[in-house]
Amino acid sequence: METLEPILAAHPFFTGMSPELLKLLVGCASNVKYDAGDFISREGQDASEFFIIRQGKVALELFSPTHGPITVETLEDGEVMGWSWLLPPYRSHFDARAVVLTRAIRFDGKCLRGKLEEDHHLGYEMLKRFVKIIVERLSATRLQLLDIYGTRV
Repeated sequence: METLEPILAAHPFFTGMSPELLKLLVGCASNVKYDAGDFISREGQDASEFFIIRQGKVALELFSPTHGPITVETLEDGEVMGWSWLLPPYRSHFDARAVVLTRAIRFDGKCLRGKLEEDHHLGYEMLKRFVKIIVERLSATRLQLLDIYGTRV
């Protein structure tokens, strides 16, 4: 039976990570599929996973009472989605909705948090990678707010 290890090893998010650390991550990973329109996560709900999008498109959205759903960013093949599983209180900051049929690798956050606590080297490696994702999402949100409101935020 083939594991997800070669796929993860080839992904840019995991570049430079040792095979030993990748083996730890694979134990928390599985393939998933979402149909167009399916919500993968909802803002404010428990955040217990992150994803590597293998194929498809996912809209990250904020809901505004005056504007309705606002797409902050659209993620596509190869991109990483979800960082809220890593930091308490483990709540999603956006709605994530599949725009088209989407296939992804899902990582169980609870499983990963346990491994990160046990192996601080793995924890540091993952944190370095996720800080970049967090900054990208915050920047995209800021730009979207500037576009909507037309003022400096």
